[in-house]
Amino acid sequence: MYKSIIRPLLFNLNAEQAHHFTFKTLKIAFKFPGVSNLVNAFFGPVKGHEKEVMGLHFKNPIGLAAGFDKDAKLYNELSAFGFGFIEIGTLTPKPQAGNPKPRLFRLVEDESVINRMGFNNGGLDEAVLRLAKKKTDIIIGGNIGKNKVTPNEDATSDYLKGVEALHGVVDYFVVNVSSPNTPNLRELQEKAPLMALLSDVKALNDKLGRKPLMLKIAPDLTEGQLDDIISIINTLKLDGIVATNTTIARSGLKTSAQKVEAMGAGGLSGKVLKARSTEIVKYLREKLDDNIAIIAVGGVFTGEDAREKLKAGADLVQVWSGFLYEGPAMVRRMLRNL
Repeated sequence: MYKSIIRPLLFNLNAEQAHHFTFKTLKIAFKFPGVSNLVNAFFGPVKGHEKEVMGLHFKNPIGLAAGFDKDAKLYNELSAFGFGFIEIGTLTPKPQAGNPKPRLFRLVEDESVINRMGFNNGGLDEAVLRLAKKKTDIIIGGNIGKNKVTPNEDATSDYLKGVEALHGVVDYFVVNVSSPNTPNLRELQEKAPLMALLSDVKALNDKLGRKPLMLKIAPDLTEGQLDDIISIINTLKLDGIVATNTTIARSGLKTSAQKVEAMGAGGLSGKVLKARSTEIVKYLREKLDDNIAIIAVGGVFTGEDAREKLKAGADLVQVWSGFLYEGPAMVRRMLRNL
């Protein structure tokens, strides 16, 4: 029903309009008594997939990646769709509008998405208030970034604000220095600035009462850059790594080059990212300490895709583009396949 009726209707809207329409519809629907139970009955999780990762108990290994519920507006409702965890954000200290619209595009032939959202969000304070009203026991990750106007030399301050504000309302943290849509942000993945940033963030997190701390990396890193990041994570004994963010590459697409060029800059996600994400997960697992967790994200649409990531060395997987294309029954189908 989703692919034959609902998805075509949603895809008649531009991608960002469809996203906001879906949010509003779900928000209204879940206000009616019994809707949450009904959704959970049809789309909720399949039992028998519990996992202990980073000292946290996950009901299953399938999570919703950051970027879908940026402002923690819908995590209570989304938890009824079977996810084992939901990552909110990326959140910045101050609210920001993000990049000019249009900034979200579907590549239907490739079952992929290009976005250049630019960390559009309402800021930490609003999100904290919503997270304080949590009605579900689902694991919540807090993905934190820096404001566009904050220069890289002052970026640490923004990430520290994120840890301090969210510490009481999330279960784990993800430091996002890998989005291609904030100018110069990816420069923070270089060895010296990354070591300094993560050292300070870890120190504050430990001081407040240690919660699992992860780093999210780009798929466009060289082997040398990956080795530097692996060294930092092993040295600092971070709890994990999220692999990967969106890519700036445009190779291997079925969509015409003319269409892709018209969409402009941005990060590419979806099926086209699947192979590269898995390749990086394998590389990380071979070189990271065994107790450091890996969350794999990129091209996960089916249970077989999830199994591929887990066999490559991931402890958990996340979906984003796949949820747009596969619909609300996606997680249940994946878990049954697993």
